[in-house]
Amino acid sequence: MDQSEIVIKPGNSLRFLDIRELWRYRDLFYFLVRREILVKYKQTILGPAYAVIQPLLAMIIFTLFFGRMAKLPNDNIPYPLFYYAALVPWNYFSSTMMNAGQSLVFNSIILKKVYFPRIFLPFVPGIARLVDFFAAFVFLILLMIFYKVTPGWEIMWLPLLPVIMYLAATGTGLWLTALNIKYRDVGFAIGFLVQLWMFASPVVYPLSMVPERYRLLYALNPMTGVIEGFRTCLVGSGTLDWRILAISAGVSLSLITTGIFYFNSVERQFADVA
Repeated sequence: MDQSEIVIKPGNSLRFLDIRELWRYRDLFYFLVRREILVKYKQTILGPAYAVIQPLLAMIIFTLFFGRMAKLPNDNIPYPLFYYAALVPWNYFSSTMMNAGQSLVFNSIILKKVYFPRIFLPFVPGIARLVDFFAAFVFLILLMIFYKVTPGWEIMWLPLLPVIMYLAATGTGLWLTALNIKYRDVGFAIGFLVQLWMFASPVVYPLSMVPERYRLLYALNPMTGVIEGFRTCLVGSGTLDWRILAISAGVSLSLITTGIFYFNSVERQFADVA
């Protein structure tokens, strides 16, 4: 009786993405996304409502402390709308980056037991968190209706912003998770990184507070273009600065590209250090 043997070995670490392999395992990717969504809200009472409650509470706090008390500029739009329009993309970015950055550690058990494209793991949170993003976005539309804010022609560029947001969050997550599986200190630093990153982004203050000579440098933070883009496209905060948006998009694309290459270059070590 003939016996066959299947040998699983690392591929070329310099490859980008093996599309044919990813397509063969597409059902697994769907399962992982579905599991990510269901596990998050398992045994909760309010379920997906937390996607709205979290930015809503943050909006109230920011409005009271940064708006009413500190009186930070708000580009002549209501403070609640000003902050909530920034918190919708920021919450997506921060939660996706944190979960993608911990994805290999959280799934370390299955890394040693079965073969599948490991790169699925950091890509899953960005897709799963879109449910939260769209729930929060619907509430943002309701808030715009309440304040009688009508978007201008810039809204036609709105679909571009979630793409940049996803690339930035997943690209950063790829770097963090590949480092975190080997150096567990990274996992402890991710929460601190998110806090610093928020205050380095125009969430609680407008881009207009940054001196003009530093704004292009500031745009190296990919969330600068995304957050300002949301405010401009939806609530008419200033005009869309294509230079800043282009820089943020370029940085996001660089993060996802280099993140994939780095992830692939160290993938063969995952099972040994997990």
